[in-house]
Amino acid sequence: MERLKTIEVRIGDGLVIGGGRPVVVQTMCNTHTSDVDATVTQCLELAAAGAQMIRVTVPGLQDVPALREIRSRLNDAGCHIPLVADIHFSSDTAVACASVVEKVRINPGNFHPDHQKARQKFAEFLEVCREHGTAVRVGLNHGSLGKYITDLYGNTPQAMALAAMEWLQMCIDASFFNVVVSLKASNTVVMVQAYRELVRLMKESGVLFPLHLGVTEAGNGESGRIKSCVGIASLLREGIGDTIRVSLTETPVNELPVAAYLADYFSDAGPSVRNPMLDAAIKWGPMLLDREIDAIPESAGVDPHLEDEIMQAARRRFYRPEYIACPGCGRTMYNMEETFEQVKRRTSHLKGMVIAVMGCIVNGPGEMADADWGYVGEGGGRVSIYHKGEPVLRHVPDSEAIDKLLELIG
Repeated sequence: MERLKTIEVRIGDGLVIGGGRPVVVQTMCNTHTSDVDATVTQCLELAAAGAQMIRVTVPGLQDVPALREIRSRLNDAGCHIPLVADIHFSSDTAVACASVVEKVRINPGNFHPDHQKARQKFAEFLEVCREHGTAVRVGLNHGSLGKYITDLYGNTPQAMALAAMEWLQMCIDASFFNVVVSLKASNTVVMVQAYRELVRLMKESGVLFPLHLGVTEAGNGESGRIKSCVGIASLLREGIGDTIRVSLTETPVNELPVAAYLADYFSDAGPSVRNPMLDAAIKWGPMLLDREIDAIPESAGVDPHLEDEIMQAARRRFYRPEYIACPGCGRTMYNMEETFEQVKRRTSHLKGMVIAVMGCIVNGPGEMADADWGYVGEGGGRVSIYHKGEPVLRHVPDSEAIDKLLELIG
């Protein structure tokens, strides 16, 4: 397998993504950024567990001082792992973070409702990043595309790739190349198609930016791990992918062994200790997803339950509900892991239905685009319930929200 030769992107002083370098493993804190002690403690835990880069949410300008303090305390502790500021909507917050951490993740289309103004703000942001040597991740997720692009192309893999390419072309025109790009989706087929289309477009442009891979809102447990492996391995086996995050609705340290296993699997050395479940997902999942096969051969000896999970992850056969669940972050104001487990337990009979459990109102409504029903945290102990992308109940006390969801589903 020959790796796609992307350009090199420097993240801080010691980390390089792309250029044929080994795949970089990263994760994201689920602490509140304003809780500096908890976030520093978690960053140190994640770095010790093998994370090479850590993302931290920065909901607004009020959180930038806390981010600065986190970076300072980590440095004082001798931990110089690159930090990524995760920004939604606010270009002012993105600009403020560019002088604080090594990388900023943004969706430029969300910088302003008016597309031309969003372009202007993105251009201004790039100049600040150039001044400070800050890397950028242009991160577009399925369901979070701007109206400008969905009106033209719908909410499709092609639209995702074209939207990303517009921002990348702006980077090229500005001679700003310290850029990584991602096109995540909870639907593995959409995710893989979007990345492949983007690679084609980048080849046409003459500049191949490094690619950050991930299946967003993958869920938890075996199903979350299998789903992540199927989607990410489908691209890694083609040489596509320079850095990965496995998004699980669990404590973030649990994401790292799976991400490291994927990185090792497609390296020259391979994993030092084999994991049969992950091996089966990595081997058979991509072939199912790409319809090279219609079933896992009996001779493979794969356990029937594991086969069911791989088939569902590849979206070839659904034997239970399909769950979309974000991993939670500093914007989440309720117990994601406990709530998700309750939702799964009480909806397990709804075969084929797509149910989302999302941490916050910022990402939730857009990124559960495939869901029949959605449970979205509002903060303040309240929840919104969505049906087919539209809110049907708002401000439901979280103590009643699962019951209300089940009543609506009927």
